[in-house]
Amino acid sequence: MKIWVFAELGSDGPAPSALELLTKARALGDTVEAVALGPGAAGAAEALGAYGAQTVHASDDAVFAECLGRPSARVLAELVAEHRPNMILFSTSYDARDVAGRLQALTGSTLMANATDILGPDRARTEIQGGTRIVEVELRGPDPRIVLVRPKSFPAEPSGGTAELASVKVNIPDDLRTARRTESHQEQSEGPRLEEAKVVVAGGRGMKSAERFGLLAALAAAIGDAAVGASRAAVDAGWTPFSHQIGQTGKTVTPEVYVAFGVSGAIQHTVGMKRANRIVAVNKDPEAPIFQIADLGIVCDLFGVLPALTEEVRRRRG
Repeated sequence: MKIWVFAELGSDGPAPSALELLTKARALGDTVEAVALGPGAAGAAEALGAYGAQTVHASDDAVFAECLGRPSARVLAELVAEHRPNMILFSTSYDARDVAGRLQALTGSTLMANATDILGPDRARTEIQGGTRIVEVELRGPDPRIVLVRPKSFPAEPSGGTAELASVKVNIPDDLRTARRTESHQEQSEGPRLEEAKVVVAGGRGMKSAERFGLLAALAAAIGDAAVGASRAAVDAGWTPFSHQIGQTGKTVTPEVYVAFGVSGAIQHTVGMKRANRIVAVNKDPEAPIFQIADLGIVCDLFGVLPALTEEVRRRRG
């Protein structure tokens, strides 16, 4: 069984999602390979090999970063025709979804999105109805089966292996280069990335204003190795950027501790954080659904607790 991983790249090397998918791929097939396209691809082979990739098909050509998903899908389709993988795993990032959808159109393969587990070459698992039901999906049709997996579905565990680097020949016609990225903006942030933080401090509609969201940032800074998250209601209100949104239409996080202030606990939010090791909820409504999954619940006015908690953390940390 040959399992491929579409390994997205960041400024620091492979994206965390690529390492998670490689970890899972090792349990699914006896041959695990990665495809990395764009600047830094060849340099990422060492890290990808350390997580299980036996071969890394790589090209450093800037066309994959400058243009949208069409060049990547074209090259992937050519590699599929040559090497015949049985399954290709993608993350659910915007770029990966674009490439996966285009690849499915070129190959006629089965595509499944939003998977939370892969049980074998022909079966995967997902959650529906806001995460309240778990269903198994049978994957039919010709190889390769294409599966997009939710982030943090698997831990990233190194195998200590090494990868052989296979250079990819690139011949992208001009008609696949017409859609291009002309500008990119990187949001400036301090502290750990939301998906990687050991502690997440989240706010919901109960925070009441953008100014009061600053109280969450103060607590996160006092804790250290903590990031600020939000419910969709807080994002829609314009109190905090979309990059902070957690839930079905946002990010999935699995921190050691998740502290929710003024978050009601709608299903659409909890699907993105319910796998946290410890959940602490502060809400003035004793019937808030968040208390049903919380390890510790505090029914009170959060604006009485939040500043006091921040000061206590600062005091204990010296």
